[in-house]
Amino acid sequence: MATLRQWAQGARPRTFPNAVAPVLLGSGAAAALGGFVWWKALLALVVSVGFIVGVNYANDYSDGVRGTDDNRVGPMRLVGSRAASPKAVLRAAVLSFAVACAAGIALAATSTWWLVALGACCLLAAWFYTGGSNPYGYQGFGEVAAFLCFGLAAVLGTELSQSGTIDTTGVLCAVGAGAFSAAVLAVNNLRDIEGDSQSGKRTLAVRLGQARTRYLYLGLAVAPFLVSAALAARQPMAILSLAAALLLVGPAMAVRRGAEGPTLVAVLGATNLSMLAWSAIASAALFLG
Repeated sequence: MATLRQWAQGARPRTFPNAVAPVLLGSGAAAALGGFVWWKALLALVVSVGFIVGVNYANDYSDGVRGTDDNRVGPMRLVGSRAASPKAVLRAAVLSFAVACAAGIALAATSTWWLVALGACCLLAAWFYTGGSNPYGYQGFGEVAAFLCFGLAAVLGTELSQSGTIDTTGVLCAVGAGAFSAAVLAVNNLRDIEGDSQSGKRTLAVRLGQARTRYLYLGLAVAPFLVSAALAARQPMAILSLAAALLLVGPAMAVRRGAEGPTLVAVLGATNLSMLAWSAIASAALFLG
């Protein structure tokens, strides 16, 4: 049986900035409209974290039973390492999704029922990323899903639940968060490109090849800081979010120079940290504005 520490590692806490960042940004956008509601922000955070834990366990389960996690460079996989049974990991995924759905229904009941439809789409996207007979993550569409779910859906859903509307500021924040999330997945898939190619997992990195995937990552990593400039036109203090780029200078150079394998694990961590810093600074600017 897996230990508590192994279960915690299986939840992949290093990916949590992908869940926290959109809630910060959506709440900041709502605050800029005078509509911030703290307890709705907390509910949105439960939804977002529940979804990312659920999708991490679901991916562990689906990849594990297919055998594509048998040889990995990154964090341990519960099923692939035989630390936990596939059924146990599947139950953990279902429980995580259930918690997210319960919080989402409570949020929808106090704001708009459109959030239920949005949540249902994200739930299907989470499962069929690596689940089902023809997972879209194996066809190269993972980065698109990350952009849509942890960018547009999460940020705009958070803003809508609190302010009752969506505006340009929210859309800009959503684009920035989505680009960061897609960049995280791009460098993750770049790290696993050799193993995925051998196991038949046709991620976008496998399809593009190493050289073009590196340019994709760099482009996605730059995009949020272009958003900073656009946000600054609406709230001048948002320009301070450019400071988060300092966390990515070294990692971006490493990717450009051909970093591989374990070295990319550090790049992955730096990208997540930069995402969290960027979203926190931008959100604070919107609150103060």
